[in-house]
Amino acid sequence: MDAIVSQAVNGLVLGFLFVVISIGMSIIFGTMGVVNFAHGVFFALGAYLALTIRPITGYPGLLLLAPLGAGAAGMAVEALLLRPLYGKEPLLGLVLTFGLALFMEELIRTIWGSTGYPFDGPRWLSGFIQYGPVVLTRYRMAVLAVTVLVTGAVWLFLEKTPYGRIVRAGSRDPEMVAMLGINLKRVFTWVFGLGTLLAGIAGVLAAPLWSVVPSMAESAIMPAFVVVTIGGLGSFAGAVVGGLIVGVTFSLTIQFWPAASSASMYVLMAIVLLLRPRGLFGERWERFE
Repeated sequence: MDAIVSQAVNGLVLGFLFVVISIGMSIIFGTMGVVNFAHGVFFALGAYLALTIRPITGYPGLLLLAPLGAGAAGMAVEALLLRPLYGKEPLLGLVLTFGLALFMEELIRTIWGSTGYPFDGPRWLSGFIQYGPVVLTRYRMAVLAVTVLVTGAVWLFLEKTPYGRIVRAGSRDPEMVAMLGINLKRVFTWVFGLGTLLAGIAGVLAAPLWSVVPSMAESAIMPAFVVVTIGGLGSFAGAVVGGLIVGVTFSLTIQFWPAASSASMYVLMAIVLLLRPRGLFGERWERFE
């Protein structure tokens, strides 16, 4: 029982990392109808930018600047590559982002090399915290706190601000939003930037937990895709619930059946889709069907 509790708490840390990655992916789909297969590359880009910035700014500075860099890169991609595809065959966006993921991963290899880099957390977060059977590093506790705060901030932005209401309205009836005089192209650019910024935040936080290697993009995109599929494409609540379920399932499987840990989330996704083809919180999106 102690092992189960301890692994479940570690799973929550991993789960909230998945949540932050997946919320960005889900927001992009919900607003723009684009399944962004390049999302994992922006996760890796956040980690690599943090690696580059750290000697200059230290840890507090990189936590701000690296995600902003990933978000700015995302906005440039939307404006230059995705915007010309709006109103055309939806499959084109999927193919473009898939090709973009391959290109950007090779670009990362060209700039930073193919070998991995160690990335230590800040010294003031070294050590462990033990509460009963639960043993966590201080850094993991900090990651849990930051990801919860980021998730809450995004929810407040979408639900309680005028800009969030524009994003939600644009996802349901873009023609009506455009008739109100709102520039939808600009909204799409900022939404894509927000989604990739969230991926960059997750990449920075995950850097001390994972090795900073180009292939970390693949380690992020597949769990993110599984999470949004389980939770329901375009659903904020689905991304949160799905991320936590996947994180805890993955951690518990590592404890009791390590060989099946990678397959566990795909089995979970298959079970959910058999019972609810649109995911746990999925809805019918008329404009994309």
